[in-house]
Amino acid sequence: MRLCLVEDEAVSALEPLTLTRPVFDLLLGSNSLGAKLARAFEVGPGPARRSVVVRPYLAAVRRSRDPQTTVNDPDWLARGPVMVANGRWVPPDPFDGPESTDGRPWVGLCEGQPACAWVGPDDAVALHPNGVSAWFEEMASRVECVEVGGEWIGRPWDLVARNAHHLARDFEAEGKPALSNKHLASAAIVGPSERLSIHESARVDPYTVFDTTSGPITIAAGAWVQPFTRVEGPCYIGRDTQLFRANVRGGTTIGPNCRIGGEVEASIVHGFSNKYHEGFLGHAYVGEWVNLGAITSNSDLRNDYGEVHVPIAGDPVATGQAKVGCFVGDHTRTGLGSMLNTGTAIGVMCNVLPAGLLLPKHIPSFCSVLYGRVAPGFSLDQLFATAETVMGRRGKTFAEAERQLYLDLHQQTRLERERAFQKANDRRGDTWPVIAARR
Repeated sequence: MRLCLVEDEAVSALEPLTLTRPVFDLLLGSNSLGAKLARAFEVGPGPARRSVVVRPYLAAVRRSRDPQTTVNDPDWLARGPVMVANGRWVPPDPFDGPESTDGRPWVGLCEGQPACAWVGPDDAVALHPNGVSAWFEEMASRVECVEVGGEWIGRPWDLVARNAHHLARDFEAEGKPALSNKHLASAAIVGPSERLSIHESARVDPYTVFDTTSGPITIAAGAWVQPFTRVEGPCYIGRDTQLFRANVRGGTTIGPNCRIGGEVEASIVHGFSNKYHEGFLGHAYVGEWVNLGAITSNSDLRNDYGEVHVPIAGDPVATGQAKVGCFVGDHTRTGLGSMLNTGTAIGVMCNVLPAGLLLPKHIPSFCSVLYGRVAPGFSLDQLFATAETVMGRRGKTFAEAERQLYLDLHQQTRLERERAFQKANDRRGDTWPVIAARR
């Protein structure tokens, strides 16, 4: 089977996480939404079997990050029948499609909405990055529709709230090798040992505790767990990630090549991000190349235990949940002692400095926070220079495709910044502090 992952127009509801990546690259459990779709349809890697249709400004970066997948390619779609799957849809596991359609096109529904479609090349070539929802609706209007189950990811907090469940589900689906003797000798295990998987190449120092009482734990290849670290399941620690005397609570996914210390609870850290020091991160989703300065902490519960609202693109959205932390875009940095309010949303390439009080809940992309206020940020040249330095320290390159991505995003998010500045001025009635690095 050939598989094409697509994004519908609802991806904007998942900002700031989807500003810099297709929705199917978001993490849930121990892998991405796209990996779950590939597993459901039993599609292996390789350009002959996988394709994606993404927002045009993401195409070049997606090609550079995953050369094994074709991107926005009508010729690939025209080569034969294809399964088209919405990247926001999480299929049930195991997934069972319709029993028989005699090879005819069909549309799979989740909660009454089109989630996937098996179509021929004539229909597939009509897919367009800016018309995915309309394409699904048109297909559903003229072919057989069947309920296939699963669930939708509609908002950033959906990923966090469902992460513990999917960590346990992924552990069972993927299968894990038995623990080696060297890891059994160095780690203290509380709970069933069969729920603990540690890759042979991972390093686990003495005086570490793995508690599988509430769920499974996976330590991936090349990870390093230092002494006096406690990890509670369900949890996934990605390849080459290092834990420094950390207290990692259940429901947490740490992506590849992160540096994590302090307390982390029910959170997702996408990859290549740092939280070296003490401080609390809870019910949060942190993007790539983020640095959380020492003692940076976020609130994930209101004092009155009420419903949390999160500003998406500046507009407060009710979450229906009482425990919601923060959502942080790629290449953002916080300073020593930053305190993030309940339900905070921070865009990409922001510079957040502490002010001795809770910081603004809405920080648009490319902004700074100075003296507790959202302010114009550093120049793009300075931000790009910092990104080059940060990525170079991990053996990565801030390539031209990445640079163009952020140039495009700077223009796309301009009105959001201007509106935030105006709101702050209306409240305060004074002018912005002047910073030398301002663009």
